[in-house]
Amino acid sequence: MSPSARTQLLVLLLSLSSHMMLSRYIEEDDTSDGLYSLLSSEQKRESEDFVFRRSLRCLDMLATEGHFTFVASSPQQLACAAFIIGEPSEVIGLELSDVNIDCDAGDFIKIFDGWVLKGEKFPSNQDHPLPLHQRYTDICSSTPPGHASRSSQNVAMVFFRIHAPDSGFTLIVKKLRNPFPCNIMSQSPEGSFTMVMPHQHRNCSFSIIYPVEIQLTQLSLGQAKSNQLRPKATLSGCSGSADYVELLGGNGVDTSRMFPVADLCFPLSGLAQMKIGCDNSVVRLVSSGNYINRVSFRYRLLQRNVLPEAHENSLDNMCNVE
Repeated sequence: MSPSARTQLLVLLLSLSSHMMLSRYIEEDDTSDGLYSLLSSEQKRESEDFVFRRSLRCLDMLATEGHFTFVASSPQQLACAAFIIGEPSEVIGLELSDVNIDCDAGDFIKIFDGWVLKGEKFPSNQDHPLPLHQRYTDICSSTPPGHASRSSQNVAMVFFRIHAPDSGFTLIVKKLRNPFPCNIMSQSPEGSFTMVMPHQHRNCSFSIIYPVEIQLTQLSLGQAKSNQLRPKATLSGCSGSADYVELLGGNGVDTSRMFPVADLCFPLSGLAQMKIGCDNSVVRLVSSGNYINRVSFRYRLLQRNVLPEAHENSLDNMCNVE
């Protein structure tokens, strides 16, 4: 992930979340100080043996493997958070070392399996394979083996608050291969992807935190053989089907709170192509577990000065494009 792409993604995340919340532990945090130094950070590995190391900031975006150390320089009254993201085909391995905090004094470090933005969670509770309480790793209540965690998708978060100066910890980030990616946050506003769900009763989302134009190029659901599709309005479409693809748009990250733009559950002539002018655009694959379901699609950034136009195989966008 290039520095410019990482900068754009973090700016969009911050626009989605003026303050971050995690149950009762996370309070409002003015993150304006030091933000521009964060955005200009370079992250690069020079060889397979090179271990990238740098300091961890109170608000941070990590898109590479390495060791990231946080040391409190003054009494910390702010709730801090680090967003970690990998490639779509990766999951995140996290370890903590050199932990020096005082849990009795109110310090905490919590690892979350996913992202939390403005009180919304990705993946949503409906789409994540684990119940909500199992998505947290609380260092203060864990034995030493609890200092290691593995995400279920290509994003994870670490929340922390440390009061005493010179206290801190080191976060070790590793990227692990995921043969069947599910619930993906895209690092880029342009690209292509194929989601495959092999005989599992599970829902998978591909989330793009940009307004985009999406073109579905292949869809195999249940016994359907044709690759030719067009969108069908959700209200009259696939509500009775156990296997389908839906397109969602919204200004948050929780897919259960987003607006259904279209759904597709059977082959028709023409390609499914539409423009979604929302802060977040999602392709969501719903699977009964009875079949091997597959959806392939391309997406590209929708320029702010381009308003979606109604065509035979397109739907008007449900969000304002300024």
